[in-house]
Amino acid sequence: MSSGSQEAGQDASGEAMSVLDRAYLERQTFGDADLARELLALFEGQCEKLAPVVADPGETLQTRADAAHTLKGGARAVGACSVADLAEKLEDDLRMQGATDESRLVSLHAAIAQTRRVIAQCGDG
Repeated sequence: MSSGSQEAGQDASGEAMSVLDRAYLERQTFGDADLARELLALFEGQCEKLAPVVADPGETLQTRADAAHTLKGGARAVGACSVADLAEKLEDDLRMQGATDESRLVSLHAAIAQTRRVIAQCGDG
């Protein structure tokens, strides 16, 4: 993994957004690049499996909130800050309000896509 505290990306409005805290991931994996790649691959798999569950109005609120909770934990474990923050907001919405704003789901999917682009760049470097 490269040095630096965070990899910054750009959202649609051009504001810098924390996407992947590579220094955090490096500390969590004791500098083992192979382990970091493995954890990032597992996280990407979680995103593919859990994001659709969070967004599925046909699932129970409990199932959707639990999926958001699991996604939040996986994101925090690898330093995927924006995904973790959005998953946490979605979990809170679902548990406290019994619903969530569609814009939060759109934001989560955008954050996942952006994080996956940064992960792909990590593999290139």
